[in-house]
Amino acid sequence: MSYARRLKPSSNGSPTSWCVFDVATLETDAAKLETRSGEPGFWDDAQEAQATMRRLSEMRGTAGTWRELERRARDLASLIEMSLDEADDALAAELHAEHDQLVRRVGELEFELTFSGPYDGRKAILAVHAGAGGTESQDWAAMLLRMYTRWAERHGFTWELFDTTPGEEAGIKSATVEIDGPHIYGYLKGEAGVHRLVRISPFDASHSRHTSFAKVEVLPEADAASEVEIDPDDLRIDVFRASGHGGQNVQKNSTAIRITHIPSGIVVTCQNERSQHRNKESAMKVLESRLLEIELKRRAEEHARLKGEHISAAFGNAVRSYVLHPYKLVKDQRSSFESTDPSAILDGDLDEMLKAHLAATIGDG
Repeated sequence: MSYARRLKPSSNGSPTSWCVFDVATLETDAAKLETRSGEPGFWDDAQEAQATMRRLSEMRGTAGTWRELERRARDLASLIEMSLDEADDALAAELHAEHDQLVRRVGELEFELTFSGPYDGRKAILAVHAGAGGTESQDWAAMLLRMYTRWAERHGFTWELFDTTPGEEAGIKSATVEIDGPHIYGYLKGEAGVHRLVRISPFDASHSRHTSFAKVEVLPEADAASEVEIDPDDLRIDVFRASGHGGQNVQKNSTAIRITHIPSGIVVTCQNERSQHRNKESAMKVLESRLLEIELKRRAEEHARLKGEHISAAFGNAVRSYVLHPYKLVKDQRSSFESTDPSAILDGDLDEMLKAHLAATIGDG
């Protein structure tokens, strides 16, 4: 359920707030969840109960944040009213600073309300795959992986590498990571697609210009308890020795896991943990998210069919281009976002670009 709604411009054309947030309804729904959590049998389904408690915690936190802002705004209005007759520059500066902080914080929260999708608040499983082109594309895939993990680190988000397949000479053929933080899937879902790099090749002695491609997949973490049903008989699980980094223990013991989901043909591997159990856990998490993605695509195609729309299953053109030579430019093909500082973006400075795509998506809706 969404607790925010957009406001239409007023009849006289004056600007209005982007939205209003229904804190009272949120608090009412949170109270209902809290009552349910105390009912007998609530913990009989542990996974479902944990999901409910996470949702309750999020609702309480959101309501608390908006109530605190409401209190600060009320206090600020009272202070301004009391100081109208005083000519104290220091106090005026303090009130202005508090006002600016409130406006900035409300703006941040209003932007977060764009994450209204049912999966936007979940962890994201992000996979990067090198395109055709050998070492060039494999190096580009590694650059993209670093870009996303650096972005996560800038915000204090956590990430875990599930699996990586190194390139023959440099870079990676593919890698899968899980990123956890507020609204992670909401932020990153628009990154899915083909990313194009144009540069002078560091691997070409003739210093010629090369174009490389890599594909990014972004999946929401699945709630296995209620969204994905997997019959154990549909799985083939192979154990093998890890080939990547991880120390002598990883190399000497069969800790890597390959899971094949026979009905869909999906194959997932995980070899970055020393523990076979942890690798299997991570591989199952990726498998569940891939099966959820298939179901979401099926629903989208059915919805489009009923509306008479056409959804192409083809790769299509690159969603974003990163040009390092003969000029410097990053251009997103969906939002028309442009930056002449690709170095900063490749170092994880993605916020403006991600927000531009989200804003364009809202505009399209």
